[in-house]
Amino acid sequence: MHDMEREERMTQMQNEKAIQLWLLRHGETEWSLSGAHTSRTDISLTERGREQALTIGKHLNGRRFSTVLTSPMQRAQETCRLAGLADYAHVEANLCEWDYGLYEGRTTAEIRRETPGWSVWTGHLPQGETVDEVGMRAQAVIDRCLSVGGTVALFAHAHILRILTAVWLELAPAHGRLFALETGSLSKLGGLDRT
Repeated sequence: MHDMEREERMTQMQNEKAIQLWLLRHGETEWSLSGAHTSRTDISLTERGREQALTIGKHLNGRRFSTVLTSPMQRAQETCRLAGLADYAHVEANLCEWDYGLYEGRTTAEIRRETPGWSVWTGHLPQGETVDEVGMRAQAVIDRCLSVGGTVALFAHAHILRILTAVWLELAPAHGRLFALETGSLSKLGGLDRT
């Protein structure tokens, strides 16, 4: 192996070892406030949600990322823009929220009136995605991040980010139920040696 090839491989290995994922859940929306399941409905942030996004920007304080990925939904893109990272962002379709199918726009309490004990983690979502299908999308995002290395910012939604966390930790996607992410929150994943 030539010196340049060896140096490139060492840099790649260091990037893979040093990778961090910064998970940024979009700011509050009317539906997140009410608890309605929101995936494909493209709604904007509330005033409080915009304030949360600006607060994220203050916390980031001009930090640079190796890449910034955002869900195509306006609530995630608006959060990214208000946080000051829109100029560096790439839309990643796999960061869309879990497709709730016919349960889109309904709360868990409403669904449980028809199906007692229902949970998004264990129940059926008519015409929606399974948790394992969302897990496959999460793995695709992780693979993209690993190919870039460094510190990656992900602007997305609660369930996809919770499932991504489980998959990152090499747990089943349904273990995403063990994690919670408030609107306008920032969480970090890293420290795993993926080489």
